[in-house]
Amino acid sequence: MPAQPDLWSELVSAMAADRFLLAGTLVFFAAVAHAFLCPAIARRAQRAEQQGGFKGAALHLLGEVEAVFGLWAGVLFVLMLAWPGKGWTFAARYVETGEYVATATDGPSKFVEPLFVFIIMVMAASKPVMALAAGLLGRVGRLFGGAPAAHWFVVLTLAPLLGSLITEPAAMTIGALLLSAQFYRLKPSEPLRYATLALLFVNVSVGGALTHFAAPPVVMVAAKWGWGLKEVFLHFGVASLVSILLSNLAYLVWFRRELAALKGAAEEPSGEAPMPVWIVLAHLACMVWTVLMLTEHRPVLMLGGFLLFLAFTAATARWQPSPGLRGPALVGFFLAGLVVLGGVQGWWISPVLGRMGEGALLAVSTVLTAFNDNAAVTYLASQVPALSVPGPEAEALRHAVLAGALAGGGLTVIANAPNPAGQSILSPWFPEGVSAWKLFVWALVPTGMALGCFIWFS
Repeated sequence: MPAQPDLWSELVSAMAADRFLLAGTLVFFAAVAHAFLCPAIARRAQRAEQQGGFKGAALHLLGEVEAVFGLWAGVLFVLMLAWPGKGWTFAARYVETGEYVATATDGPSKFVEPLFVFIIMVMAASKPVMALAAGLLGRVGRLFGGAPAAHWFVVLTLAPLLGSLITEPAAMTIGALLLSAQFYRLKPSEPLRYATLALLFVNVSVGGALTHFAAPPVVMVAAKWGWGLKEVFLHFGVASLVSILLSNLAYLVWFRRELAALKGAAEEPSGEAPMPVWIVLAHLACMVWTVLMLTEHRPVLMLGGFLLFLAFTAATARWQPSPGLRGPALVGFFLAGLVVLGGVQGWWISPVLGRMGEGALLAVSTVLTAFNDNAAVTYLASQVPALSVPGPEAEALRHAVLAGALAGGGLTVIANAPNPAGQSILSPWFPEGVSAWKLFVWALVPTGMALGCFIWFS
């Protein structure tokens, strides 16, 4: 059996066979750098917009973090069109399928997930669903005294766990909207604002790991690695629960004086008039349909259910406003761009992961997740032969790569698919824009808690 080439030789060989791979990776890292610079660009855009004209509008577009990956995906597409040996047919097929290498058994389009996130965000942010969520979590908060600190702790604990049932994008949307109405409006300090955002991101990332059908990074590998509900819950569910509680308690103790000093009654974004039960049930049914169509990879039926949802909201305008589309559309655009850019990265991510031991794989998976959507990292890991063979050694490697992807899902806004949704909802409370560096620093503690729990309970 021939010896496996060293990593550098394999990467050089891949680049020599197709030089566009290197170009695609450079475009990807340019997009990552752009995402980190968005707050600075947004500050310049605010000054330029006061003078009017094209410059202010252009800077405003470049400062929208949700637009970054979509814009750079356009750059990649144009580069494909001009690249010798690629051209229109190759570029169009790649963008339509998300598959860089065509095969006879191409799976469903990778754009099902961006479409799903867009639809589920619109549904989860609707007035009936928010009324139900705010009512349930509000009752729990009042059981603990009803103070802002109680609502803060309840939302950051229970909302992320909804990700294992109604999916992470819906949990992120509900959690961010409730935090905006019940906590951020009380104007906490900047450190507490960033700590709360970091907790929300990390908790939602690990909170979807109680089941095998809801969180994208788990869905990407569960069937391939033979994991059902029991295996996922035993390997990750208990650790996720403990991690969320410990992280929230750590920051509760750290900010106890400021949280105790916050004053104000919690607002429920559901409005004053009670919502008819039949409307709430209809919205929940639409969300269930959307999740089922995601698991079946049927985007046409998913879109059909969404159009029915829009028609229903128009028919019941007496009880609810028209759904907001701008934020979800930008997040969908962000994820679609990430799919386009991420599809060219397998040539270096897969060889790197395939050469790692358990500890190194855990660390590298966590770091890679910070620069690429965690679902993309676990998908690429599922293609590594060494991780798919039966046996305890391979099982330990599988656990390590998923644990790292889940724990690292809150380090940056691009680390987990629902993060842009949360940032979009909470961005008004960060007038200078969300600093990628400050988010990263405040996410280190909950990320470390998650890694420790996944290791301890493995």
